[in-house]
Amino acid sequence: MANTPYPESYYAASANAVPPRPALQDDVETDVCVIGAGYTGLSSALFLLENGFRVTVLEAAKVGFGASGRNGGQIVNSYSRDIDVIERSVGPKQAQLLGQMAFEGGRIIRERISKYNIQCDLKDGGVFAAITAKQMGHLESQKRLWERFGHTQLELLDQRRIREVVACDQYVGGMLDMSGGHIHPLNLALGEAAAVESLGGIIYEQSPAVRIERGTNPVAHTPQGKVRAKFIIVAGNAYLGNLVPELAAKSMPCGTQVITTEPLGDELAKSLLPQDYCVEDCNYLLDYYRLTGDKRLIFGGGVVYGARDPANIEAIIRPKMLKAFPQLKDVKIDYAWTGNFLLTLSRLPQVGRLGDNIYYSQGCSGHGVTYTHLAGKVLAEALRGQAERFDAFADLPHYPFPGGQLLRTPFAALGAWYYGLRDKLGF
Repeated sequence: MANTPYPESYYAASANAVPPRPALQDDVETDVCVIGAGYTGLSSALFLLENGFRVTVLEAAKVGFGASGRNGGQIVNSYSRDIDVIERSVGPKQAQLLGQMAFEGGRIIRERISKYNIQCDLKDGGVFAAITAKQMGHLESQKRLWERFGHTQLELLDQRRIREVVACDQYVGGMLDMSGGHIHPLNLALGEAAAVESLGGIIYEQSPAVRIERGTNPVAHTPQGKVRAKFIIVAGNAYLGNLVPELAAKSMPCGTQVITTEPLGDELAKSLLPQDYCVEDCNYLLDYYRLTGDKRLIFGGGVVYGARDPANIEAIIRPKMLKAFPQLKDVKIDYAWTGNFLLTLSRLPQVGRLGDNIYYSQGCSGHGVTYTHLAGKVLAEALRGQAERFDAFADLPHYPFPGGQLLRTPFAALGAWYYGLRDKLGF
């Protein structure tokens, strides 16, 4: 079978050394078969192992191959649609539960890093940067909203204060969240995989699930083996393909593009981001950036609907970087890559159960780093019979994209064009 390596990226080039993992070539039995070794799958596996389950993880390529190993590396709280939007949609009781969970993913990440001594360049502090007065007004209400749910590590930044944290003159202000922050995302995934194995979990790489046989004891088939389990957790997200047809119609893979500069040196790096916080702006089609452990700038943005790989990523992203930091005009770009995330029409994650024993979580819509860690805990709780938090997510309303799979890409691209125009015009 073909060996799928990591796509070229700064993260793959600077990943911690790990042992090779075998492909499944046998028939095995387990309590829980997890499909996908990204954050959702690894988080689920860890919580289940800590609670005494036997766990087998199937990964089509390598641990963290998808969005978990290619994202911007930012720990951003809440969901892609904030708690007030959820409240209007589902009412106060369900919103209260979801609101209480909105800040848990970041805490889980820090607990994992500490408990399992994961080396992934963790830095505290994330900034939401406002380009317009309207965006600043939104941040002021967001602060009040988050504080209502007990989240207090927030500081509004006026124009003078935001200049102290980011050397970019496009911003009128911002909000600093000290419980936000950033990590080397692939090294976080690799560290979590090592933690899974330290607890007796087994991870098979290069072992795509090609078919799920549903029934009392469901079976996940791979090209050369199969796993019979009491439960299956489907955690393939944007890389699931058509394995579970019911999940494909309600979501759409989208690509985001990232570039990484050559090392900038301490002085230049510190002049850009003196406190080493990560930053994302408040546009609908947002830009995000941060420094790496070896003082490069990682800059991402743009969305490609339908997840085609654009021909020249640097040509798309470098102008955005230079608009923020014209002082980098002579700096070389060492890495450029794209990765897929899964978009839902509501921009909220899809969580549920198929029959009695197949569970899934998908569709983080660009807010995956923290949410996936929470999802793993919520799925593990449901398998242990504690379903209240699982049900709060499972009961969120979801809709197929208009026109089905054929029209979902042009439909979403049209929406993005509209919001991109609003960003440009400052609405």
